[in-house]
Amino acid sequence: MLLLGLMFFMVSAIVSAQTTTVIKFSLVAESDTPKGKAAQRFKELVEQASQRRMRVDVYPNNLLYKEADELEALQLGAIQMLAPTLSRLSQFGLQEFEVFDLPFLFRDRADVARVIEGPIGKALLKKVESKGMVGLGYWDNGFKVMTGNRPLRMPADFSGMKMRIYPSRVLDKQMDLLGAQPQIIDAQQIYLAMKAKLIDGSEGIPLSIQTRRLYEVQSNLTISNHGYMGSAVVVNKKFWDGLPSASRAIIERALREATAYGNDLAERENAAALVLLKKNPALKVHVLTPVEEQAWREALQPVRADFEGRLGRAIVSAVTSELNRGKLAP
Repeated sequence: MLLLGLMFFMVSAIVSAQTTTVIKFSLVAESDTPKGKAAQRFKELVEQASQRRMRVDVYPNNLLYKEADELEALQLGAIQMLAPTLSRLSQFGLQEFEVFDLPFLFRDRADVARVIEGPIGKALLKKVESKGMVGLGYWDNGFKVMTGNRPLRMPADFSGMKMRIYPSRVLDKQMDLLGAQPQIIDAQQIYLAMKAKLIDGSEGIPLSIQTRRLYEVQSNLTISNHGYMGSAVVVNKKFWDGLPSASRAIIERALREATAYGNDLAERENAAALVLLKKNPALKVHVLTPVEEQAWREALQPVRADFEGRLGRAIVSAVTSELNRGKLAP
């Protein structure tokens, strides 16, 4: 019996040593985008630090789930990690994340960092736990511009246009105030929808416009930088709680490094994409003048007042106060 018990212990130890924790990381973005590259860096770091006891399988470009379905798949445990846009989180009762959609809220990346890296960003990530997720960090996508099948300089130019947006009541209201008709379409379908003239334009980051070749189906681009687009990296809570503390530490450390890498990459690649778009002879590129920007700001000002109740006056006030402190900093 002693020998049998010893053999059982040895077999169990071998099986345990060979057990690999698999993390399925689903992405909407393509593998060659900053998000795709950041996910790949995360994979390499986790697998190296865990000595292959953890394996990260990255599924880019909607290989597993469409953009509209991925959060539900995460909650059900079909996948373990996601990096959905912040707007998507509002669909699951986390409307506070729509604060990031408020127009002309952030001046630059430093403003964004003040919010997401401080107490406000941490408190927001804590809220996702009530939905069966754990928030691990934020990934930058960049600042948004507008594309259209006609010039978009003043608010009146949007009148009657069908504009693609991410699912967000803030963005819906934004387009409504501009006189446009907001349309929610999966990212992978934008090109075909524009080609079929189902939509007339969209808002998005320069890199996506370039990589999705939207210049083939859009004639105008307005550099407005009117809004910010970011993502939250989230993990299934049941899966996370079941991991040993050492494994969680490896994931958190790897994600911090991958986040810094991906965010810097997003800034550089958006800038490079904008250069290419400006040089594209098929596209008329317009930079908002100070007068035009002021007209946009005035047209969109009611968004903030209208949505304080939905987002929570406390979160809007906290973000505004933090950004105002940033303006006064030396």
